[in-house]
Amino acid sequence: MFFFADDQRNDTLGCAGHPIIRTPNIDRLARNGVLFRNMFVSHSICWVSRTTILTGLTARSFGRPEMPDAARPEALTHLFPDELRKAGYRVGFYGKWHAKMPRGFRPADHFDEFEAIFRNPYFKKLPDGTLRHETQIIGDRAIRFLQSQPKDRPFCLNLWFNAAHAEDGDKRPGIGHYPWPKVVDGMYEDVVIPPPRLGDPAIFASQPDFLKRSINRERFFWRWDTPEKYQTNMRAYFRMISGIDHVVGRVMAELERLGLADNTIVVYSADNGYYMGNRGFAGKWSHYEESLRVPLIVYDPRLPEAKRGRVVDQFAMNLDLPATFLDWAGVPIPETYQGLSLKPLVDGRSPQRWRTDMFFEHVTLRPLLSWEGVRNERFKYARYFDQRPVYEFLFDLEQDPDEMRNVANDPKYADTLQRLRTRCDALVAQYGGPLRPYTPRSKRRVPPGRRSAAPKAAPVGKR
Repeated sequence: MFFFADDQRNDTLGCAGHPIIRTPNIDRLARNGVLFRNMFVSHSICWVSRTTILTGLTARSFGRPEMPDAARPEALTHLFPDELRKAGYRVGFYGKWHAKMPRGFRPADHFDEFEAIFRNPYFKKLPDGTLRHETQIIGDRAIRFLQSQPKDRPFCLNLWFNAAHAEDGDKRPGIGHYPWPKVVDGMYEDVVIPPPRLGDPAIFASQPDFLKRSINRERFFWRWDTPEKYQTNMRAYFRMISGIDHVVGRVMAELERLGLADNTIVVYSADNGYYMGNRGFAGKWSHYEESLRVPLIVYDPRLPEAKRGRVVDQFAMNLDLPATFLDWAGVPIPETYQGLSLKPLVDGRSPQRWRTDMFFEHVTLRPLLSWEGVRNERFKYARYFDQRPVYEFLFDLEQDPDEMRNVANDPKYADTLQRLRTRCDALVAQYGGPLRPYTPRSKRRVPPGRRSAAPKAAPVGKR
């Protein structure tokens, strides 16, 4: 059972220590399961993160040379739902289908039960004329799926929520921008939300000009730029997450009622982080921790009591989820998958070899938000490769966990900078090579009667 939220960073759960947000059902999963403290996404935007989970590949490994956030056909040969179905699993999907697939790709062909349920609007009109929030509709579909589940067949059910993504086309604070399910009406109304911890205007002033001109800043004025708007939108955003938690509770209760709870692994995660006003930014996209960190909770009812309620500190990534799903099912992990199975960590074992660093990238929203980088336990390196000259960040996370001081030009860190540049170069080459140089759309016209040769695709990456 895979609960997958939208635009939720790692600290916005009660079990992650958030002092305000109420998520009792998700907290119960963590209390009886495993919480991953260092879970990251390789690419912080909705459709790329979701395609990574389907394919087990980074963007530049699955993407087309001319459009690296869109999947090539040959990258889709081992989608995790296909591998599970071949092994006899009944696989369901309800919710946000957001992936740039090749022409002719039909997502319903890859699931036994499939229904794309989008926002815009969040409230859908039912046959009886009433309105129901898409979060609750996804829960309804999940319960229907479980009630029709054959007793002699395993299943994998994907509930991919649109919440807590803002309704970008409706900028009315609160119920317009962050429409919440009716079941959480009034929640947080009497709470004053503290301002962003990293909201000092001097932090935004220290950013390079291209980030100041990016949609990270543009959308700040949609959501967080006045105290009144901030309070209204934060309460509404928290209600959306509590609405997801309500559905988690409904679905878990149905698993119990049907006698399936003792043999169903439950995973909760999100597609990318969220700034929520930190650094004067909205959205995600760029390289800071708030953009890249997401929740990950795994509840495996087979775990002995002594191994429940643990916090795992090893690096985990969205790349790991499809490999983990297959490992749990006893299905061979394709050689193309670039992630690692989290099963040994969930089971309480410490693998002798585990990643010591992670590769990140952002290959769309060029040229302002296109970057690549690498992070290990102490340092994070990021370079915005479409800037001229290339703009580099280097942070000493041991001395500066909030990433306030860019030490890329500090002579004391020259050796570290060069070492991480070289490591980033190696990972770029491993995952498909540098992107094509950025060309503004206005300069991409092909003269009439002439067509450029088809680009040579990078090979699908291997573990």
